[in-house]
Amino acid sequence: MVGDHAAGRLRRVLGVGFGLAVIIGSTLGIGILRTPGIVAGQLRIPGAIIAIWILGGLYTLLGSICLTELGTMVPQAGGFYVYARRAFGDWVGFAVGWTDWIAYGSVLGYISIGMSEFLGGLVPSLAGAVRPVAIALLVGFVGLQWAGVRVGSWVQSWTTAMKCLAFLALVVAGLAMSSTASASAPRAAAPLAPLTLAGLVAALQAVVITFGGWQSALYFTEEDRDPVKNLPRVMIGGVLVVIVIYVLVNLALLAILPVPSLAASTLPAADAAQLVVGARGRQIITILSIVSLVPLLNAIMMIGTRILFGLGRDRLFWSRTAEVNAGGTPGVATLITTAVAIVLIATGTFQRLIAMTSFFLAVNYAICCLALVALRRREPATARPFRAWGYPWSAAIVVAGALALLVGALIGDTISALEATGLLAVGLFGHAVHRRVR
Repeated sequence: MVGDHAAGRLRRVLGVGFGLAVIIGSTLGIGILRTPGIVAGQLRIPGAIIAIWILGGLYTLLGSICLTELGTMVPQAGGFYVYARRAFGDWVGFAVGWTDWIAYGSVLGYISIGMSEFLGGLVPSLAGAVRPVAIALLVGFVGLQWAGVRVGSWVQSWTTAMKCLAFLALVVAGLAMSSTASASAPRAAAPLAPLTLAGLVAALQAVVITFGGWQSALYFTEEDRDPVKNLPRVMIGGVLVVIVIYVLVNLALLAILPVPSLAASTLPAADAAQLVVGARGRQIITILSIVSLVPLLNAIMMIGTRILFGLGRDRLFWSRTAEVNAGGTPGVATLITTAVAIVLIATGTFQRLIAMTSFFLAVNYAICCLALVALRRREPATARPFRAWGYPWSAAIVVAGALALLVGALIGDTISALEATGLLAVGLFGHAVHRRVR
């Protein structure tokens, strides 16, 4: 049976705790420390700012509900790739899996560099060795992965708990000292421009992107002890927790910073912390950023290897990537994913790939939303332990939003979209050669 405890198989040892930790750990991060300023610059009204965060959270919740149906229907490692292949065949499945893996490999490089830069801010002696430190951090996390899925799960759960406590402490401190801090807050001289429809759309897009990571538990359903029972709990519960934290962070920022000051800030959390605790505020936010990146780096490493594992097991990639060590870690897939991330860090090419992979993420999300509709029509008799609430309207909203994100990514950075298409073509060519050789 796939997923038993024998060596060479993924191990069913994960539960609700890990599921919540991987969703919250992958979602809650630097984005919420930066994005409130962008949203405030577009909306200008405190009530509208809070409302757009709630609206973006509800859209994300709809997406999690729809994809939970696919996750419980096909509880296999690989996430988006699994559903695309089931609905549209090997070629589309490979395209989604290939681009999803590249996206996560690029994010690994990005996070490692970011974590190294933050450490350099705290320890000046490390500031001149950003890339070597980033590679060392990445290799350290590989050691944790190699120890087995139980160790990776433990690290994910505890570091995510620390992250949540740190964010809640920031919120409590901000709200408790808001009256004193707001009195000394600088006032932006320039008046804000009026609210526009374009500004509303841009704000909503920024909010939805900040919720990115909510789908992370889908990649581990094969390792969950009871995915039918646990996946709906973690997908819905995880998103609800993130919505609450995001709204609380924005309420705290609005209590400290006037809207014009919030809109003018590139890192509003640091500005607010500086008003609350003084000169150490930015150092506190730097520490919070490092804390937020630890579970994110761990989760992204685990997700990337599961995608490659799924591709290898289905013989759409090198079959050895489906080999699993005694601890339940896909060993070869981990080494390949790490090697690619190290090359990206050393060459700096991850910066270009990040722009390209944002397009991949939009495409793959749209394809998976369409997969739900396609499988409902083609496989009506297939068992669905969890059915998307409000279908077909919920699916229609999610699909429309996914396509809008795709169009936005295409229009916003057409060059990166074209380059991403070229990278996809390279992968499809390699897949064609692999099929022919096999």
